Amino acid sequence: MNNLQYVTKETLEQMKIELQRMKTVDRPAASRAIAEAREKGDLKENAEYDAAKESQGLLEAKIAALEGTMANVRVLDESNIDTSKVSILTKVTLTNVNTKKQVTYQIVSEKEADLKAGKISVTSPIGRGILGKLVGDTAEIQAPAGILKFKIEGITA
Repeated sequence: MNNLQYVTKETLEQMKIELQRMKTVDRPAASRAIAEAREKGDLKENAEYDAAKESQGLLEAKIAALEGTMANVRVLDESNIDTSKVSILTKVTLTNVNTKKQVTYQIVSEKEADLKAGKISVTSPIGRGILGKLVGDTAEIQAPAGILKFKIEGITA
């Protein structure tokens, strides 16, 4: 399975900062919590120790997951976006054929999706449905409410 994720340079930097914080701040704090709980006596009945160990395990899982994600990211170069068709990082203006409502979305990676900011994931139903389309094309997207039809009005960087 292809686990490649496309991200902007800014998102990769945020991921690096988060990983650094987990390794240099959160990991030592988890170790201290375990040590403090261990000093409180019998480990068999020490709920604080169990909680600290569990918390450390969750942190290590988060670190491993983020490292795994970062190993599979490709940084997108925003300076050479192809606007001849819908692709990742393009801004697409769509008209809902049924409601005549017009919306503009930027197609981004799953990590960067934020509907309130007008950024939809390339893996979302609409993102997948319009990918590769040209201006003037109509995309039919299967949604829970039925089939939505969107006409591609414009594509910009």
